[in-house]
Amino acid sequence: MGFWKLFSCKFHRCKLYLPNFQKWVFLEVGLGVNTMKSQNRNRIGQYVKGIPAGEETYSAYMPQKLPPNPPLAMDELYPLLDKANTALGRLDGMSMLIPDPSLFLYMYVRKEAVLSSQIEGTQSSLSDLLLFETDEVPSTPIDDVTEVSNYVAAMDYGLERLKELPLSLRLLREIHAKLMNNARGGHKMPGEFRTSQNWIGGSRPGNARFVPPPPERLMEALDAFEKFLHDDKVILPSLIRAALAHVQFETIHPFLDGNGRLGRLLITFILCVEGILKEPLLYLSLYLKANRQTYYDLLQSVRETGDWESWIKFFLTGVSETANQATETAHDILSRFNKDRTAIEESGKSTTTVLAIHSYFQKHPVANTTKIKNACNISLQTVLRSLATLSSLGIIKEITGKERNKVFAYHEYLNILNKGTNFIAKADAR
Repeated sequence: MGFWKLFSCKFHRCKLYLPNFQKWVFLEVGLGVNTMKSQNRNRIGQYVKGIPAGEETYSAYMPQKLPPNPPLAMDELYPLLDKANTALGRLDGMSMLIPDPSLFLYMYVRKEAVLSSQIEGTQSSLSDLLLFETDEVPSTPIDDVTEVSNYVAAMDYGLERLKELPLSLRLLREIHAKLMNNARGGHKMPGEFRTSQNWIGGSRPGNARFVPPPPERLMEALDAFEKFLHDDKVILPSLIRAALAHVQFETIHPFLDGNGRLGRLLITFILCVEGILKEPLLYLSLYLKANRQTYYDLLQSVRETGDWESWIKFFLTGVSETANQATETAHDILSRFNKDRTAIEESGKSTTTVLAIHSYFQKHPVANTTKIKNACNISLQTVLRSLATLSSLGIIKEITGKERNKVFAYHEYLNILNKGTNFIAKADAR
């Protein structure tokens, strides 16, 4: 039968070597599993009685302070953490090879705005947003497109303010004000922490799936959250810190609306502040959209069971996949631009104006003749001739079918950007 050798045993998982089979095996020790479950109970928050507006009482959830106690089982997380950091390094390297990183960032931010807003139920597409920014009428409700446009403004504002302010409750309020600066969100206390109870699922706190901290204890939870963001004594990898902060923010749910979008922005802000990304190119909304139910289930599991490790594994997998996809997207975009520029130069119709308009479409893949005329400082007739050249080469297409006030799209570029932005059904308010 041969002998077996105990190699290591930590908590509930033992690693054993079986010579006859020439392999390692893992054994789960029942007592250890129970011990771990018992320890995780210390990570679970408390349910407190909310002060009802009517006669019905309800319980609200107060999370434990971060970091988790007992500490995270880092041995389980390091392999995925290494993969995630490698993927981020590749993405950062790719961004330095792009001739104009701001161009890629400009469009990638807009794609993220569309995806993050779709998770919250808006029906706006990337093309709708670009039409809106071109002063054209989008195909979806204007409130939806305005909401997405506000997301872009909030992101840009936050990244700029982080150059002079630390990531703080004050800054989160400022960013929230930008995010909710529209008719739909104007009555949801933009830029102010809530003073009433909110909830997730159900029609009221009494039958809700999840009820965040009550308003009278909201600042207690937020103060602890801010301390975690700035606590240098907490030695954790930046990606894990971001994963913890995201769930804690979503659990606290400090605003009446916009928590999901701001919580996803928070991930990118943390990674930029901690120097993990030179450019804010990592956005997880596509991954979270594709795995929406798993995402919600894991958030709730952290609250109910204290299982932070499963959430972090999911998060790190998402970082790896998203960073790799972003690197591929950047490569595809560069290849498309170079291919089309070569086609222009080899067509015999290449002029300085045609190349200038092609460059303009790289920054604004949906544009009308007036925008192009003003941006490139050329006559309307010259614009029309150049657009005809680009159309004949199959680089751009007119998308309205009108004789006047035409709008053109850099369609192959848009196809690359549009991957994954098909509309999804509305989720519960988050």
